[in-house]
Amino acid sequence: MKENKELKEALELLEKEKDISKEVLLEAIENSLIQACKTHFGKADNVKAMVDRETYNFTVYAEREVVEEVEDPALQISLDEAREIDPRLGIGDIAQVPVKSKEFGRIATQNAKNVILQKIREEERRILFSQYYEKEREVVTGIVQRYLGRNISINLGKVDAMLNENEQVKGEVFKPTERIKVYILEVKDTTKGPRILVSRTHPELVKRLFESEVAEVKDGIVEIKSIAREAGSRTKMAVYSNDPNVDPVGACVGVNGARVNAVVEELRGEKIDIINWSDNSALLIENALSPAKVICVVADDEEKSAQVIVPDYQLSLAIGKEGQNARLAARLTGFKIDIKSETQARESGLLEEIGYEEGMEGEYDSYEDYDYDDGYGYEEDGGEYYEEPQE
Repeated sequence: MKENKELKEALELLEKEKDISKEVLLEAIENSLIQACKTHFGKADNVKAMVDRETYNFTVYAEREVVEEVEDPALQISLDEAREIDPRLGIGDIAQVPVKSKEFGRIATQNAKNVILQKIREEERRILFSQYYEKEREVVTGIVQRYLGRNISINLGKVDAMLNENEQVKGEVFKPTERIKVYILEVKDTTKGPRILVSRTHPELVKRLFESEVAEVKDGIVEIKSIAREAGSRTKMAVYSNDPNVDPVGACVGVNGARVNAVVEELRGEKIDIINWSDNSALLIENALSPAKVICVVADDEEKSAQVIVPDYQLSLAIGKEGQNARLAARLTGFKIDIKSETQARESGLLEEIGYEEGMEGEYDSYEDYDYDDGYGYEEDGGEYYEEPQE
């Protein structure tokens, strides 16, 4: 039988352009032929349609029972008519009676066309949804399309995403056609295609940017343990190395700050503090308060609270502008942090309570391990960070 080249080429083109498999399209054609029969004859319960997967020729036939006396022509056929189709047929057998699709009317043909187009649209939506659902919680590059009120439409290639006002960094202004990186928050399946919500404020955006810039993070050698972010202003990030020969802070900063600067540039100048992670809560809190220097930290792991004493001249630096440094340190560590200057701690009796003596600067400990007779200190250096000290 001669091959239906036109249909084959059309299906291959659709498969290539829209990424819809030929099998799905062939099934849609078969369903459309059955729908055309239903429109033309009024019913199609006994109609079958098949497209040959090699020649792409299609056949439509109705299954009718062979009877002596025909009562329902749509479902039955006489023995004489049946034997014209197949001489081997007898009473009670099922005859496959060919349906001449060329006789279908205009309405039947239009309905068949609509069935195929509907299937193509459904497959396009399904494929787009699958493609972007896999990218949920990832960072992608998009092109700014236009402002829709206070929201921004971002083109991600095959579909547009929405950057809502509450996911925008305060002060950031974009121009149409500008390329920006966004974090995919959510992908929803709708009748009009996937609905994608993106963010520029989510802390995971910072994490994903470092994964793309720092090979050690991408490979899992360096772990980003915690991130606290005030989008557009400052981010604190705690990192840990699974390899003792790799400095996690240095790996993230890069040579001459190249790696962290690439992230800062993408975030439009947002300051980034990178500190060493520690399983010891008190040491982690001291590191988190960088660039401020700390005299003493007493942390209560059960209550998730900590007392921090800093030199008088470091108090404003430890708290930060409008409390930002202390606030981010608290978010980063998960502890409620109470910061006091040395003078305040002395006046309140806190220094005596924890057994502080002159020359004990740099002491820090967890509450449950604390011995009031003998403070427990660390010699290792903590509090590495990247940025200029706060004013």
